Amino acid sequence: MAYDVIVVGGGPSGLMAAAAAGLRGARVLLLEKKDKLGRKLAISGGGRCNVTNNKPVDELIRHIPGNGRFLYRALSTFGPRDIIRFFEALGVPLKEEDDGRMFPVSDRAKDVVAALVRRVREAGVAIRLNAPVAEVRYEGGRVRGVRLASGEVFDARAVVVAVGGMSVPHTGSTGDGYAWARAAGHTVTELYPTEVPITSDEPFIRDRRLQGLALRDVALTVWHPTKGKPLVTHRGDMLFTHFGLSGPAALRCSQFVVKARKATGAEAVTITLDLWPDRPEEALLAERERLAGTQPKKALKNALKALLPDRLVPIVLERSGVPGDVTCAHVSKAAWREVVHLLKAFPVRATGTRPLHEAFVTGGGVHVKEIDPRTMQSKLMHGLYFCGEILDVHGYTGGYNITAALSTGYVAGASAAEQALVERSAMREEESEPCRIRC
Repeated sequence: MAYDVIVVGGGPSGLMAAAAAGLRGARVLLLEKKDKLGRKLAISGGGRCNVTNNKPVDELIRHIPGNGRFLYRALSTFGPRDIIRFFEALGVPLKEEDDGRMFPVSDRAKDVVAALVRRVREAGVAIRLNAPVAEVRYEGGRVRGVRLASGEVFDARAVVVAVGGMSVPHTGSTGDGYAWARAAGHTVTELYPTEVPITSDEPFIRDRRLQGLALRDVALTVWHPTKGKPLVTHRGDMLFTHFGLSGPAALRCSQFVVKARKATGAEAVTITLDLWPDRPEEALLAERERLAGTQPKKALKNALKALLPDRLVPIVLERSGVPGDVTCAHVSKAAWREVVHLLKAFPVRATGTRPLHEAFVTGGGVHVKEIDPRTMQSKLMHGLYFCGEILDVHGYTGGYNITAALSTGYVAGASAAEQALVERSAMREEESEPCRIRC
């Protein structure tokens, strides 16, 4: 059977592409390799689904460090406000939480998935589950359709590839689309994990002395291995694990660890933790005089518990070389300066990150210079469209990646349908022309 548009992939970008194409009157087939639609969407935001981020487009793009500017046209066409209106029109009211993050009022990701799937069905889209695609078919510089792993062949004027990257593979994102992109002549940039926990070989990590310790509102800075310059600083919560660092601040820093090691060949990258980002070093240095005056006989190791979690105290003292039993009245200025330095820049040796399949987001993908940002159509193969995580576009957690997926999905689906309908109309005119001449 022939379709106007075939969408491959039933994640957020694929569902949005199918809905946008179907609502424009195109004959659409949605193919999903798994037995359910929206698997990744259903587990996003800890099962609550961070649908989008209610920031202005320019500010939102700044939170998408991986080729965010490529999304400017797509976000201008279908951005955060459009996404909010879309879901609320489907009966899914949203609420805004910290930093612009938008969640369903119900706090249930399944409500978002159900509404989006319902919209796809209302648009008249044909859906096939358990239908893995083996090949996107090309001929004469244009798309001809797809061939399933079962051997079935479907013809189409346009194919939208929305199969995701290689992160969270149990949802179906196993990198299938990269081969189809290369077969069309596309460049696939090197893949790497982003928004992923960081690994470390520090002794206190190896012996698990800090495992499970959560730090609230700290600032992490990644340093260039050879130039000694800060690459990025991110502020937020953090967690020590049995292998390194996790939590929002660490996840945001992870891609910079990957890139710095790759660019320099360094075995490790230094990350420093500012445990008191709102207190300047001078204020912390002044604490010495206060402690000496108010608690002169108190051991430093006990006094530091007011500034540090208990488990961090002995490690800071070890690194500073200051005896923990010394009383506050007898701590020298030089010794206290060493302690304060660690409070503001506690170093952690980062040896890398957890692997790509454990990442929340895939870095790298189909080169954006080969994609028309106005339509998401390939510049190399007519009728081939890409959207979502398969593109070399990635953002931080906080609703930015889902926004990119929904936005590019909408543009790809709408553009594919419009182009396919123009071609279908032109073909009908060509077929009717001989009849008019004979008549």
